[in-house]
Amino acid sequence: MKLPAPIVKLIAAGILLAGTAGHASAESLKVGYLPVTGHAKYFVAQEQGLFKKEGLDVELVEFQNSADGINAVIAGKLDVGTFGTTAPLLFYSKGSDIKIIGGIMGQDAALVVKPELAGTIRGIEDLKGRKVATVRLASGDAVLRGALKDAKISWKNDLKIFELKNPPAVIEAVKSGQVDAGLVWGPHDIRAEQQGLKIVVRSGELSPSHPCCRVIVSGAKLKDAAVLERFLRAVLQAEKYAGEHRKETIDAIAKYIKLDRAILEQGYYSPNLDQSSDPNVKGVQKFWLSMIGSEFVEGKRPLEPIFELSLYRNALESLARENPKDPFWQARLKQFKERDTL
Repeated sequence: MKLPAPIVKLIAAGILLAGTAGHASAESLKVGYLPVTGHAKYFVAQEQGLFKKEGLDVELVEFQNSADGINAVIAGKLDVGTFGTTAPLLFYSKGSDIKIIGGIMGQDAALVVKPELAGTIRGIEDLKGRKVATVRLASGDAVLRGALKDAKISWKNDLKIFELKNPPAVIEAVKSGQVDAGLVWGPHDIRAEQQGLKIVVRSGELSPSHPCCRVIVSGAKLKDAAVLERFLRAVLQAEKYAGEHRKETIDAIAKYIKLDRAILEQGYYSPNLDQSSDPNVKGVQKFWLSMIGSEFVEGKRPLEPIFELSLYRNALESLARENPKDPFWQARLKQFKERDTL
C-alpha cells in the first residue's frame, strides 16, 4: 500500500532525527597514546568500529613520551592516558590524583649497543662507567635502574644516564657514539637491529612479566564510570580481535605508525610483548617496590589507592556473560583473579 506523501515525509524526518540523536548521544573521549606497536589495540578499536559499537566517539591523541602525556591527563586535557608505569607512579608518589583502570602492554624494552661494544657490554653489570641513554620516565628506564640496584651499581654515581625525548633519539645517540648503550622499546628495538645495533638484554629478562603502559585517568574522571567501562570493553574486544585477525590489525597499526609493515607485524606479535589489558596490580606493586629500592621514588604514599579495579572487572564480566562459551573471556577472568587480587 502506498502511503500518502505527508506521512512518508514524517517517517523520513523521524528516521533522520533518530539517527541524529543516536550520534549526538555518543560520549566523546580524548585518549592519549604513544606511537608504538604495543598501543595497537586503540588503533584496532578505532578502525574496526569497536569504540563506536560501545557508543563512544574517541579522539586518539599522540604523545612522544610518557612525561608529556601524563601532564596532559593531570591538566584535564585528556580523558584517558596510556603512558608507561614509571610516570604514573612517580606523579602519584608526589601527590597527583591518578587512577590506574587497566593496562595496554607489558615488557618490550631492550638495551642496544653498537656491534663493536657487544663483546664488552653483555649485561647490566657491564654498564659501570658507561654512558646510557633512556627515554624520560619510560617503564624500561625504571626497570634498568632497579636492575642496576640489584647488581649493586649506583645509577647516580657509577654511570651516566641521559634522558632523551623518544626512542629514535636514543638510537641516534648510540649510533653516533654519544652514548655506549641505549634503552628503546618495540618496534624501535627492531629498527635498531636493522640499523646495525645489537640487543644485549631485554627488560623481560631483568624483570619478568613487568607491566609497561597502564591505562590511567584522573580521580575526577571516575564520575564517568559507565563511559570508562564501555571504553575498556572496546579495548578488550580489540585485544581479542587482534589475536584473530593479523592482516587487519597490521592495517590498523599502519595508519598510525608510519613504518614498514614487516616491522609493525614483528613488533606487535613479538614474544617479548605482553598484550594483556588487565591492570596487573601485582606487577605494578612489584614495580613500585623496585622504584623505591632504586631511589626513583620515596614511596611514602600507600600504593593501593591508585587502583580502581571495578571498571575493568565490570567490563570483563559483562563480556564474559555475553559470550559464556568463549574461552578467551574465561582465560581473561582467570588472569584477572591471578594478577589483580588486592
